[in-house]
Amino acid sequence: MARDRVLVIDDEPGVLRFVSRALRAEGVEVDCAESGLEGYRLALTQAYRLVVLDLVMPGLDGMSLLRRLVHHNPDQAVLILSCLTDTRSKVRALDLGASDYLGKPFALNELLARVRARMRVRSPEGVVLSTRQFELDTVRHEVTTPHTKVVLTRRESALLGELMQHAGQSVTKQRLLSEVWGYDFDPETNVVDVYVRRIRKKLGSRAIVTERGVGYGVDL
Repeated sequence: MARDRVLVIDDEPGVLRFVSRALRAEGVEVDCAESGLEGYRLALTQAYRLVVLDLVMPGLDGMSLLRRLVHHNPDQAVLILSCLTDTRSKVRALDLGASDYLGKPFALNELLARVRARMRVRSPEGVVLSTRQFELDTVRHEVTTPHTKVVLTRRESALLGELMQHAGQSVTKQRLLSEVWGYDFDPETNVVDVYVRRIRKKLGSRAIVTERGVGYGVDL
């Protein structure tokens, strides 16, 4: 993970020190912010491979900051690290654009594994993929249909591209997590379902087919 830069935003000094030291020991360059406003200022002036974000903070809270970060950079990877572990909070954060969610208290090894997974996410190759429904430019992240052109985020493009490479087949969630998100373990989130919903919202409900108990696919 050398030469990758991560921003950690948390109003608990102990957590901030603990996480930043662990990441630096892994060879990661780390910037720290003790408030949402300070974190947002840093995110506007510096590019980060990943933002590790607490949700419960005074002033600019984590959900509001997440919304701003994704608005500023739709491809920004954000790992939520929060004491809020209820399903509603997780779903809301993922819907707002978070890449992953880990509850507090947390195991350091798991946090580092999730960070490594973020760093392994592949950039889409410079190719155009086609099916009868649409054409995907994996560099511009643009989908062309018979009637319109739609711009996707980088992660949405990577997910759709993986499905299009296996058009006519069902791709398991575990494979999608591995190929698109870089996970070699089950993160216990519904992030794949969230991104499928986003793509369907942009391209139509029939753009991606669900095979219950198996996974997702697109028609040839």
